[in-house]
Amino acid sequence: MLGALLATVSAFAFALNMATARRGMLTGTPSQAMAISVPLGVVCFLPVVILTGEIGRIAAMPARTLYAMAGVGVLHFIVGRYCNYRASLLAGANLSAPVIQSNVIVTLVLAVAVLHERCSVLQMIGAVLIITGALIVQRQGTQSRSAGATTLFSPKILAGYAFGALAALAYGTSPIIARYALAESTPTRGVLGGFVAYIAATVVILLAALWPSVRANIARMDAVGGRWFLISGLCVAVAQGLFFAAVAITPIMVVMPLLQLSLVFLLIISHWLNPLHEVRGPLLIVGVAVSIIGTLAVSIETELIVKTLRA
Repeated sequence: MLGALLATVSAFAFALNMATARRGMLTGTPSQAMAISVPLGVVCFLPVVILTGEIGRIAAMPARTLYAMAGVGVLHFIVGRYCNYRASLLAGANLSAPVIQSNVIVTLVLAVAVLHERCSVLQMIGAVLIITGALIVQRQGTQSRSAGATTLFSPKILAGYAFGALAALAYGTSPIIARYALAESTPTRGVLGGFVAYIAATVVILLAALWPSVRANIARMDAVGGRWFLISGLCVAVAQGLFFAAVAITPIMVVMPLLQLSLVFLLIISHWLNPLHEVRGPLLIVGVAVSIIGTLAVSIETELIVKTLRA
């Protein structure tokens, strides 16, 4: 129950992060967003690990856990987040989100290949539904671009979907690594793992800032975009903390479907926050609904359904 609640609140925070990052991207760039949101994660996690007493346990963490969570930080917070921001910039958060949420397919494939979990017919049907939902959303993007009257935004669908697919690969792989590192742990130990991940990602950001072109890009950030990126960074730090706490006490196949609620939350928040800079329409809603149904089908264990029907 606690894990499910943590995952649901995490989904809302992820949606708020995507919508506010999209707002900041109207005047900013993905590199500027990364420069704020990644180090901010360290700032947000630090007081939590101090207050919970977990900070003193870093030295006692097994080497495999430290290395694994550092890898999660680079893969999720650097590769995945950058591709996520690029996809949002090119195609908008509403259009790119269903593609990015297909990360659950990646997680399923890796769960079968690496963790040797079984794959049911229902899960394969769910994967097809997720892809179908993304294609329906793409049709909405094409129609909106042709009509062009209800939005100030013209999406670059192909490029946006390419970066969205790369983000899905990164986001789909990192939960497997995090679960491997944090299995049979506690929520506070999960937050400590997130802190390690953010430290590793921040080191990469600092190294990237050694390049003059990267520093110049960050220096061009305006106050408006900076404020939205700050809000986005706070939201994603909260979301990640809740996510790591959830996977520490709850099976990944329970956490992942609940995170898909972020698609619903995103549609609502984007309609309020970015009405002129997002693609909207009936096909978008249908596509998101189909993707969510597919995600649930992928994540639900067939044996659980059979036992429920027999009860």
